[in-house]
Amino acid sequence: MEQGLRGAEAGSLVSGDAVRLDIPPAGLPGRVVARLLDQVIYLAILLALLFGLGRIVGGLDANAATVLLLMYASVVLFIPVGIEVATHGRSIGKILFKLRVVRDDGGPITFRHSLVRGLVALIEIFSFSGLPALIAAALSTRGKRLGDMAAGTYVVREETSIKLTPPPLEPIALQPWASNTDIRPLPDGLALAIRQFLLRAHTLLPAARASTAAALIAQVQPYVAPPPPPGTADEAALAAILAERRRRDSARLAREDAVRAQLSGNRV
Repeated sequence: MEQGLRGAEAGSLVSGDAVRLDIPPAGLPGRVVARLLDQVIYLAILLALLFGLGRIVGGLDANAATVLLLMYASVVLFIPVGIEVATHGRSIGKILFKLRVVRDDGGPITFRHSLVRGLVALIEIFSFSGLPALIAAALSTRGKRLGDMAAGTYVVREETSIKLTPPPLEPIALQPWASNTDIRPLPDGLALAIRQFLLRAHTLLPAARASTAAALIAQVQPYVAPPPPPGTADEAALAAILAERRRRDSARLAREDAVRAQLSGNRV
């Protein structure tokens, strides 16, 4: 099964199928080219501002240095940060190359993240021609430059395809119970443990298989009411709970998509 995910919405996440999704970072060559394109654009803006300043510099002799400093700060910090915040982690170069900056947990960045990245960029990119950023990105497993390390962010592709192992089958006999059961949100670690156990249960010895299922169902019980019908095998109950969790997450996402479509004026 292959699932397409937008980079801004997925990093290292746990899906409704209780699958950990590790979104790989964007390739370094694409990031470098996108950054160079941004630098060309910023340089053009700076030259345009300098040309405009030169036209009126006669009346700004005393304040020319201050104006030049503000212009430079705007081009290398305020404008890049503003664009990144407004586009939720993108720049003009990143838009063209379908890249986006996200938090380490895969979520969208905020003004704080962008500001930290921008401030560090003043040193690693603008002061040293990007050499520290290239070295850091080459040594980082997620291709992080120093600004990303300080801000807790990294760069991903806008759309990434991930191959997921098919989820465990749902016991048909337990569908009526699961569909009418109150299932509170399971901790991500517990949901992952259940899915991994169900996928490899057939490889375990009978005693280990039974004891693991019993331990997991004991951890799940506080989140499920009413409990499974008397006589239900622990492994079957776990499979039913995970399948119902997946079904409810899918239904919730479908409702959210329908609401967004209505608000945007589109019909589903």
